[in-house]
Amino acid sequence: MAVPEYPTALGASSPTSITLLGHDLAEDVMGKVGFGELAFWLAAQRRPTSGETRVFEAVLAALADHGFTPTAIVTRLTYLSAPDSIQGALAAGLLGGGSRFLGVTEDCGRFLHDVLTSLDEAPPADDAGWDALALETVRRQREAKRFIPGLGHHVHKEGDPRTPRLMGIAAEEGLFGPHLSLFAAIGRVHPRVLGRTLPLNGAGVCGAALADLGLPLELLRGFALLARTAGLIGQLAEELRRPVANEIFLSVDLNNRSVPPEPYTPAFDTGGSHG
Repeated sequence: MAVPEYPTALGASSPTSITLLGHDLAEDVMGKVGFGELAFWLAAQRRPTSGETRVFEAVLAALADHGFTPTAIVTRLTYLSAPDSIQGALAAGLLGGGSRFLGVTEDCGRFLHDVLTSLDEAPPADDAGWDALALETVRRQREAKRFIPGLGHHVHKEGDPRTPRLMGIAAEEGLFGPHLSLFAAIGRVHPRVLGRTLPLNGAGVCGAALADLGLPLELLRGFALLARTAGLIGQLAEELRRPVANEIFLSVDLNNRSVPPEPYTPAFDTGGSHG
């Protein structure tokens, strides 16, 4: 009977050594490879250049923490409820990474990639060409009554400070690729279609930058969650020193208001019996 094999290029152990990505963990990685560089390396299975590492770590920094967002609040509340379960508190916050918070990173990267891969010719070579493509893209989304991921922010209505900074870092490192070019063009032209100016948000520009780094689109949300894990650990560390979770809980608990039940009414008549 054949012995099953489970190939992996990641970690492996023997009685005398541990290897990771084909390198000796203790001798070649620990103390020599930063965590951001290692995270990129693990996902891409190729060692990033110094420029790629700088852009990637800038993305992680941009997404690490953004104040009392729902992910931070639920982490603190879960810790209040189960202080014996740090993993539960962290998991609760990470599970909240979706279409409104954090998930925009993946959504924007995928959206831009879909536009680019649908082109019948090479991507534009200048700003005028990118603006024309962006204008067509925005109009198509508007006609379909669909939002553009990464456009707009509930707090930074006049401009997300992370966006120009990350774009600048990518440009400095020669990594301002087609995803960032299209996203920047969308920022320039969308007022012509929407009739108002919305900011390109930080989560969206992070998705564009990660896509330009050639990282798997399926993992873009994972990188956002990796970054937010550090932020949630910070939230828990602060909760230990300056707790607010109990006040949040009591604010809701002591100020709830009883109202009559409102039976659910379907949007259409099912014709069935409710007896």
